[in-house]
Amino acid sequence: MKKYRIMTCKLSCVLVVVFLPVFLFGLFQDPPEYSLSEALKVQGLIEKLLNAQEEEGGNPQLRNVVVIESELNSYIAYLIEVDQEEILKELRVKMFENNRVEWKIVVDLEGANLPKILKPRMTFYMGGKLEVENNSVRLNLEDLFLENQRIQVQVFELVIFLGSRLAGSESFSMNDWWALPYGIKDIKTQLGKATFYY
Repeated sequence: MKKYRIMTCKLSCVLVVVFLPVFLFGLFQDPPEYSLSEALKVQGLIEKLLNAQEEEGGNPQLRNVVVIESELNSYIAYLIEVDQEEILKELRVKMFENNRVEWKIVVDLEGANLPKILKPRMTFYMGGKLEVENNSVRLNLEDLFLENQRIQVQVFELVIFLGSRLAGSESFSMNDWWALPYGIKDIKTQLGKATFYY
């Protein structure tokens, strides 16, 4: 039986719905300053989706919006700054054909009671394929690295648990299914962009 989760935090929605990064370290150079105009463009698309939901009135026609990689990464960086995230310091995504995605995630667990194998500031790279089914999504994880060391998913889930406890929020598993937000019904990725169907 599938486990479905519903995200309530805007940033968490982006983090999990739009994908969760991989061994191709060269793809992730030092992040440029994000583009406020690109971030606000994505915010406008989200508002468009919300308005479309309210005005739909049973219209079965499937519509879509396309978000390019730099726009999505700008929006994520904007949310991290605006929400003054204490644990999630950076999240960047790369998109490829057929729903293949790679992520870089930087977390800071300063103040958490960490096992000796972990340090407070950690950079994870992961990659896999998005699976979308019944208005829900999950990442079929294929590669997971801490810095340049391949690790088991249990290590990352321990970090999720410790970060959730530090933030006073609910923990989750990488195997969880997540309800798609904003009335999104499907996601398809191509090189450097994602199409969201609503």
